[in-house]
Amino acid sequence: MPRTGARGGPQTRAKISAVATRLFVERGFDTVTVTEVAREAGVSAVTVFKHFPRKEDLLLDREVDAVELLRSAVRDRAPDTGVLRSLRDMAFGFLDERHSLSGLKDGSAPYFRTVAASPALISRAREIASGLQQTLADELEHDPAFDGDAELLAAFFVAGYTVVLVETARRLIAGEAADTVADEHRARLERLFEALTSGVVPQH
Repeated sequence: MPRTGARGGPQTRAKISAVATRLFVERGFDTVTVTEVAREAGVSAVTVFKHFPRKEDLLLDREVDAVELLRSAVRDRAPDTGVLRSLRDMAFGFLDERHSLSGLKDGSAPYFRTVAASPALISRAREIASGLQQTLADELEHDPAFDGDAELLAAFFVAGYTVVLVETARRLIAGEAADTVADEHRARLERLFEALTSGVVPQH
Protein backbone atom coordinates (compact mmCIF):
# COMPACT_ATOMS: atom_id res chain seq x y z
CA MET A 1 0.00 0.00 0.00
CA PRO A 2 1.25 3.54 -0.72
CA ARG A 3 2.25 5.78 2.10
CA THR A 4 -0.23 8.52 2.92
CA GLY A 5 1.90 10.70 5.18
CA ALA A 6 3.24 14.16 4.43
CA ARG A 7 5.80 12.76 1.99
CA GLY A 8 3.86 9.82 0.66
CA GLY A 9 0.71 11.77 -0.15
CA PRO A 10 2.19 14.20 -2.68
CA GLN A 11 4.39 11.48 -4.15
CA THR A 12 1.41 9.17 -4.60
CA ARG A 13 -0.64 11.98 -6.14
CA ALA A 14 2.11 12.82 -8.61
CA LYS A 15 2.51 9.18 -9.60
CA ILE A 16 -1.23 8.73 -10.17
CA SER A 17 -1.36 11.90 -12.24
CA ALA A 18 1.61 10.86 -14.39
CA VAL A 19 0.17 7.39 -15.01
CA ALA A 20 -3.29 8.77 -15.82
CA THR A 21 -1.91 11.37 -18.21
CA ARG A 22 0.10 8.74 -20.07
CA LEU A 23 -2.87 6.40 -20.41
CA PHE A 24 -5.26 9.16 -21.47
CA VAL A 25 -2.84 10.49 -24.08
CA GLU A 26 -2.17 7.00 -25.43
CA ARG A 27 -5.77 5.74 -25.52
CA GLY A 28 -8.11 8.69 -25.07
CA PHE A 29 -9.76 9.97 -21.92
CA ASP A 30 -13.13 8.29 -22.39
CA THR A 31 -11.73 4.81 -22.99
CA VAL A 32 -9.58 4.61 -19.84
CA THR A 33 -11.25 3.80 -16.51
CA VAL A 34 -10.24 4.94 -13.06
CA THR A 35 -9.77 1.27 -12.15
CA GLU A 36 -7.20 0.90 -14.93
CA VAL A 37 -5.37 4.03 -13.73
CA ALA A 38 -5.33 2.69 -10.17
CA ARG A 39 -4.02 -0.71 -11.25
CA GLU A 40 -1.27 0.81 -13.39
CA ALA A 41 -0.25 3.16 -10.58
CA GLY A 42 -0.22 0.37 -8.01
CA VAL A 43 -2.91 1.87 -5.79
CA SER A 44 -6.60 1.31 -5.12
CA ALA A 45 -9.43 3.17 -6.82
CA VAL A 46 -10.26 4.60 -3.40
CA THR A 47 -6.79 6.13 -3.24
CA VAL A 48 -7.21 7.63 -6.70
CA PHE A 49 -10.48 9.29 -5.70
CA LYS A 50 -8.93 10.50 -2.45
CA HIS A 51 -6.48 12.57 -4.47
CA PHE A 52 -8.72 13.27 -7.47
CA PRO A 53 -12.46 13.46 -6.65
CA ARG A 54 -13.34 13.55 -10.36
CA LYS A 55 -11.91 11.50 -13.16
CA GLU A 56 -11.43 14.69 -15.19
CA ASP A 57 -9.13 16.07 -12.50
CA LEU A 58 -6.64 13.29 -13.16
CA LEU A 59 -5.71 15.23 -16.30
CA LEU A 60 -6.82 18.74 -15.38
CA ASP A 61 -4.82 18.69 -12.16
CA ARG A 62 -3.50 22.26 -11.90
CA GLU A 63 -6.60 23.94 -10.45
CA VAL A 64 -5.20 24.19 -6.91
CA ASP A 65 -1.95 25.66 -8.23
CA ALA A 66 -3.84 28.19 -10.36
CA VAL A 67 -5.98 29.26 -7.39
CA GLU A 68 -2.93 29.82 -5.21
CA LEU A 69 -1.09 31.73 -7.93
CA LEU A 70 -4.08 34.04 -8.45
CA ARG A 71 -4.38 34.66 -4.73
CA SER A 72 -0.69 35.35 -4.48
CA ALA A 73 -0.83 37.82 -7.37
CA VAL A 74 -3.33 39.87 -5.37
CA ARG A 75 -2.21 39.32 -1.77
CA ASP A 76 1.56 39.20 -2.12
CA ARG A 77 2.18 42.05 -4.56
CA ALA A 78 4.34 44.96 -3.47
CA PRO A 79 2.50 47.92 -1.88
CA ASP A 80 3.21 50.14 -4.89
CA THR A 81 2.18 47.53 -7.47
CA GLY A 82 -1.34 47.57 -8.85
CA VAL A 83 -3.37 44.39 -9.26
CA LEU A 84 -3.32 44.53 -13.03
CA ARG A 85 0.45 44.91 -13.09
CA SER A 86 0.78 41.92 -10.77
CA LEU A 87 -1.50 39.79 -12.95
CA ARG A 88 0.45 40.90 -16.01
CA ASP A 89 3.75 39.92 -14.40
CA MET A 90 2.27 36.52 -13.52
CA ALA A 91 1.00 35.87 -17.05
CA PHE A 92 4.24 36.91 -18.74
CA GLY A 93 6.20 34.97 -16.13
CA PHE A 94 4.32 31.85 -17.18
CA LEU A 95 5.22 32.59 -20.79
CA ASP A 96 8.90 33.21 -20.13
CA GLU A 97 9.20 30.02 -18.05
CA ARG A 98 7.14 27.98 -20.52
CA HIS A 99 5.07 27.09 -17.46
CA SER A 100 2.34 24.48 -17.92
CA LEU A 101 -0.27 27.17 -17.18
CA SER A 102 0.93 29.09 -20.23
CA GLY A 103 0.19 26.11 -22.46
CA LEU A 104 3.73 26.31 -23.83
CA LYS A 105 5.43 23.63 -21.78
CA ASP A 106 7.40 21.22 -23.95
CA GLY A 107 5.33 18.27 -25.09
CA SER A 108 1.96 19.93 -24.48
CA ALA A 109 0.40 19.16 -27.85
CA PRO A 110 -0.65 15.54 -27.06
CA TYR A 111 -2.15 16.75 -23.79
CA PHE A 112 -4.19 19.43 -25.54
CA ARG A 113 -5.24 16.99 -28.23
CA THR A 114 -6.59 14.67 -25.53
CA VAL A 115 -8.54 17.47 -23.87
CA ALA A 116 -9.97 18.71 -27.16
CA ALA A 117 -11.24 15.22 -28.01
CA SER A 118 -13.26 14.85 -24.80
CA PRO A 119 -16.49 16.80 -24.14
CA ALA A 120 -16.21 15.84 -20.46
CA LEU A 121 -12.76 17.41 -20.18
CA ILE A 122 -13.84 20.55 -22.05
CA SER A 123 -16.81 20.92 -19.70
CA ARG A 124 -14.61 20.47 -16.64
CA ALA A 125 -12.10 23.00 -17.96
CA ARG A 126 -14.92 25.54 -18.24
CA GLU A 127 -16.00 24.79 -14.67
CA ILE A 128 -12.45 25.36 -13.48
CA ALA A 129 -12.25 28.68 -15.33
CA SER A 130 -15.51 29.76 -13.70
CA GLY A 131 -14.13 28.86 -10.29
CA LEU A 132 -10.92 30.79 -10.95
CA GLN A 133 -12.95 33.81 -11.98
CA GLN A 134 -14.87 33.70 -8.70
CA THR A 135 -11.65 33.28 -6.73
CA LEU A 136 -10.12 36.35 -8.34
CA ALA A 137 -13.29 38.39 -7.89
CA ASP A 138 -13.41 37.51 -4.20
CA GLU A 139 -9.75 38.44 -3.71
CA LEU A 140 -10.20 41.78 -5.43
CA GLU A 141 -13.39 42.52 -3.53
CA HIS A 142 -11.56 42.18 -0.22
CA ASP A 143 -8.43 44.04 -1.31
CA PRO A 144 -8.49 47.53 0.24
CA ALA A 145 -5.98 48.82 -2.33
CA PHE A 146 -8.16 47.90 -5.31
CA ASP A 147 -10.90 50.38 -6.20
CA GLY A 148 -12.05 49.03 -9.55
CA ASP A 149 -14.89 46.69 -10.49
CA ALA A 150 -13.78 43.35 -9.04
CA GLU A 151 -16.27 41.20 -10.91
CA LEU A 152 -15.62 42.83 -14.27
CA LEU A 153 -11.85 42.61 -13.98
CA ALA A 154 -12.01 38.98 -12.87
CA ALA A 155 -14.38 38.10 -15.71
CA PHE A 156 -12.39 39.87 -18.39
CA PHE A 157 -9.01 38.63 -17.17
CA VAL A 158 -9.99 34.97 -16.88
CA ALA A 159 -11.96 34.98 -20.14
CA GLY A 160 -9.18 36.81 -21.97
CA TYR A 161 -6.45 34.57 -20.65
CA THR A 162 -8.54 31.53 -21.58
CA VAL A 163 -8.86 32.80 -25.15
CA VAL A 164 -5.09 33.20 -25.38
CA LEU A 165 -4.48 29.76 -23.90
CA VAL A 166 -7.00 28.01 -26.16
CA GLU A 167 -5.52 29.61 -29.27
CA THR A 168 -2.04 28.57 -28.15
CA ALA A 169 -3.31 25.01 -27.70
CA ARG A 170 -4.97 25.05 -31.12
CA ARG A 171 -1.77 26.15 -32.82
CA LEU A 172 0.33 23.54 -31.05
CA ILE A 173 -2.15 20.80 -31.98
CA ALA A 174 -1.92 21.99 -35.59
CA GLY A 175 1.83 21.46 -35.47
CA GLU A 176 3.07 25.04 -35.53
CA ALA A 177 6.59 25.67 -34.23
CA ALA A 178 6.67 26.32 -30.49
CA ASP A 179 8.67 29.55 -30.85
CA THR A 180 6.20 30.93 -33.37
CA VAL A 181 3.29 30.04 -31.10
CA ALA A 182 5.06 31.67 -28.16
CA ASP A 183 5.54 34.90 -30.13
CA GLU A 184 1.83 35.04 -30.94
CA HIS A 185 0.99 34.16 -27.33
CA ARG A 186 3.06 37.15 -26.19
CA ALA A 187 1.42 39.48 -28.70
CA ARG A 188 -2.07 38.43 -27.63
CA LEU A 189 -1.20 38.85 -23.96
CA GLU A 190 -0.03 42.38 -24.75
CA ARG A 191 -3.35 43.13 -26.45
CA LEU A 192 -5.27 41.61 -23.54
CA PHE A 193 -3.57 43.78 -20.94
CA GLU A 194 -3.81 46.89 -23.09
CA ALA A 195 -7.57 46.33 -23.24
CA LEU A 196 -7.83 45.67 -19.50
CA THR A 197 -5.81 48.76 -18.67
CA SER A 198 -7.91 50.96 -20.94
CA GLY A 199 -11.33 49.65 -20.08
CA VAL A 200 -11.51 48.05 -16.63
CA VAL A 201 -9.04 49.52 -14.16
CA PRO A 202 -9.61 53.19 -13.21
CA GLN A 203 -6.91 55.59 -14.36
CA HIS A 204 -5.64 58.02 -11.74
